[in-house]
Amino acid sequence: MRLRPLLATVTAALAAATCLTAAAPANAQPANTQSGKACSPSVSIESFSDALDKTTYEGTFVGNLSALAVDRDGRIAAVSDRSALFTLDRKTLRPASAVPLADETGAALDSEGLAVDRNGTRLVASETEPSIRRYARDGRILDRLPVPDALKVAPAGRATANQTFEGLTFLPGRRTLLAGMEGSLAGDTTGIVRFQTWERQRGHFALDAQYGYRTDTGLNVSETTATPDGRLLVLERGFTAGVGNTIRLYLADQRRATDTSGIDTLTGQSGVRLVRKTLLADLVNCPSLGAQAKQPQPNPLLDNVEGLAVTGGGHGRLNLLLVSDDNQNPVQITRFYSLRVRL
Repeated sequence: MRLRPLLATVTAALAAATCLTAAAPANAQPANTQSGKACSPSVSIESFSDALDKTTYEGTFVGNLSALAVDRDGRIAAVSDRSALFTLDRKTLRPASAVPLADETGAALDSEGLAVDRNGTRLVASETEPSIRRYARDGRILDRLPVPDALKVAPAGRATANQTFEGLTFLPGRRTLLAGMEGSLAGDTTGIVRFQTWERQRGHFALDAQYGYRTDTGLNVSETTATPDGRLLVLERGFTAGVGNTIRLYLADQRRATDTSGIDTLTGQSGVRLVRKTLLADLVNCPSLGAQAKQPQPNPLLDNVEGLAVTGGGHGRLNLLLVSDDNQNPVQITRFYSLRVRL
């Protein structure tokens, strides 16, 4: 989702650098003084990189990044909400390819979710309709998944424009695909969003169970990513002008939640078990590691974080890569974050 207005033009691409060198705004909040790298008892930040901020690759702007996924060869797939799919080197994050994406008519997408199938097929969620399409590595459309009528943007459904599919992930085994809605449907209680799943059947994906998830007040879902044990990492995000971003990382468990696909309105009613969630970290509490912000932030490390991928780990510990969407805006940053999480 684009939280800030798109500017018509951007400054020429900056030279790659691992950290920003521009001075923070005079009214920026002081850096977090917490020692070490701990954001919470469960999460630590290892590093960050601004190397791709305001850069281009073969004529394509490298920014507006809304989702990440690990490719079959270990490289990082990244999707831009301006209809571009990148492949990034896992260590340097330098782009190795950029592929344009479009819908069946050639129109641009608002691409917000990304998952890579076992054969390398890219599944991309666009929140315009919303839709989920399967793309070949070269950007050709292979097919399109069905979407429940209620999740479509009004007047076709009950969803609000720019508040639909924001997260996309395969559960372990890659038989089940899950998409997280960013905002609530009309008729549902504000703050309760829907997670929709599809089950693989004979090479195609059929609609399956749906779950309700309650966000924190004033926040929306910006990403859903499966853990190796079948739970979910959920990013909740918000923005307040003059204050900055709120970014919280939750561990969620949908495995005992009620299937809400047949429930017209979700109001937190008794008998409906919502997805359980546990706060892993509020990223405002991470040490800033010397990061600088281009606009007021409660911690200069923060920006509009939208993408998350599990890049490794074991024995209850995970390595995560996060990315912020700069909206092609000079006061926002394309920033990558490396986190370690203990579940």
